[in-house]
Amino acid sequence: MADRDGPILLAGGNPQIPKGDGAAPVQAYLDAMPGWKGDIGRQLDALVVSLLPDVQKAVRWNSPFYGLDGRGWFLSLHCFTKYVKITFLNGALLDPPPPIPSKQGEARYYHVSDTDPIDEALLADWVHQAASRDGAFLF
Repeated sequence: MADRDGPILLAGGNPQIPKGDGAAPVQAYLDAMPGWKGDIGRQLDALVVSLLPDVQKAVRWNSPFYGLDGRGWFLSLHCFTKYVKITFLNGALLDPPPPIPSKQGEARYYHVSDTDPIDEALLADWVHQAASRDGAFLF
């Protein structure tokens, strides 16, 4: 749990952030991510913004989402106890696809733990590919 003045941390240390559109709720989520998870979240956010300055952001279901106007949402993340799950909502279409399949749709996952270095080149490639395809129109 967070202190009385900050967001509540749910199972696995995932911040409970109210639904919202734009950079502010996503920044609140990133700021509330505990310890090494926050480092991963901020690094991923900075990478996405550097590659796609016009990226749209939102928080839904206590997870930040990234998308492009008229193209849908292509990326989200979520904290778990031992890793941060990066979800590519159209990941099955990427080459190579992220390593972990989903039971639903085209989503694929990439898990990053506190001992895993982030492969920025691979993530940048996936972000470019995912953003070039239609994403998910979830909300």
